[in-house]
Amino acid sequence: MATKIRLQRGGRKGYAFYRIVIADVRAPRDGKFTEKIGTYNPNTNPATVDLNFERALYWLECGAQPTDTVRNILSREGVLLMKHLKGGVKKGAFDEAAAQAKFEAWKQAKTAGFDAVKANDAKAKAKAKADAIEAEKKKAEEIAKKVAEKKAAAEAAAAEAEAPQTEEAPAEEA
Repeated sequence: MATKIRLQRGGRKGYAFYRIVIADVRAPRDGKFTEKIGTYNPNTNPATVDLNFERALYWLECGAQPTDTVRNILSREGVLLMKHLKGGVKKGAFDEAAAQAKFEAWKQAKTAGFDAVKANDAKAKAKAKADAIEAEKKKAEEIAKKVAEKKAAAEAAAAEAEAPQTEEAPAEEA
C-alpha cells in the first residue's frame, strides 16, 4: 500500500484548518486516513503546527511520501533533518550521539533565529509607535500655533475696537 503524508481540510469557509494525516494514495483529500499525526493552522501568524515528531519520523522511515506543503512543515519542524541524520548513522558516517548533537545545534540555531525575528518585530513596532507619537506631537504643536495666532489676531481686533476713536469734525460746520 502506497501511503502519503498529507493535509486533510477542516474548519469553516474562509478559515481553513488542517490535520496532518497518513493516508492511502488513492483516498480522497478529506476521506479515510490511517493515522492523524498533527495539525496545521495557517490562520495564525506565524502558522501554528502541532506535530507528533516520533510518528512523523516513523512514517517517513516506512516510506510514506509527504506532499509539498507537508514536506515544508516537516522540514521546518526538523523531521526531515532527523531522518537524514539517522541515515548517516546507519551508513556509519557518525554515531547516534553525534547525530543528536547536530540536531540539538540545529534546533538551538532555529530557536535563536526565531527569537531574533521576534525581537526585530518588537523593535519595529516600538519604533513605529514612537514615530506615530512624535508625529502626533508635531501636529498638536502646529495646531496650537495656529490657535495662538488666531487668538492674538482676535485680541488685537478687540483692542482696536475698544480704543477711543477720534473722529474729525466735519469741515462744513466751521
